[in-house]
Amino acid sequence: MSASFPATSALDEELARAELYGLLARLWYAAPDAELLAAFQVAPTEAPAAGAFLEEPWRQLVGVARGLDAAAACDEYDALFGGIGKPEVYLFGSHYLSGFLNDKPLARLRADLDRLGLAREQAVSESEDHVACLFEVMRYLIAGEDVAVANLTQQQAFFAAHLQPWLPAMCDAVAQHPKAHFYAALAGLTRAFAEVEAQGFDMLA
Repeated sequence: MSASFPATSALDEELARAELYGLLARLWYAAPDAELLAAFQVAPTEAPAAGAFLEEPWRQLVGVARGLDAAAACDEYDALFGGIGKPEVYLFGSHYLSGFLNDKPLARLRADLDRLGLAREQAVSESEDHVACLFEVMRYLIAGEDVAVANLTQQQAFFAAHLQPWLPAMCDAVAQHPKAHFYAALAGLTRAFAEVEAQGFDMLA
């Protein structure tokens, strides 16, 4: 997984979207390791087009990552999202949509994933409504080869049903937490990207 600026020119916009969803999925699923942090050291911080909406949140994330080592990143991730029992911040959609884990929103998500021909891998312990899993689904719906599934209509429907209603609340919870540093910056980029996606999908309506 590379840490390159999410360029949005007409020629590579879809690829850039898929890559950014993939990077966000990787960072929300686990703390960045030494290899990924090294990629941030050489990542560009200027957008291909001046004044791009994601430029400032991306620059902030890269700046924080460049002052971080893998052990500190792991400690922050565990402090926020790990531990035994209730985490400081939840990364699961059902928590924000219904107040409970493994609730009706997860059942609706599983029905939609089944309709799309997608299923959780057996090795993955997290439920399908983990934000990283949902970002991976979006990446597939953009970059997948099956055009009956991987198309803008499916992207718009999935995003509207399973990410847009709760993602801002999760980003706010992370950004406002006193233990968040790298992940506060990641929350800022995630929220900005979600706003760009929502605006783009609104234009299709």
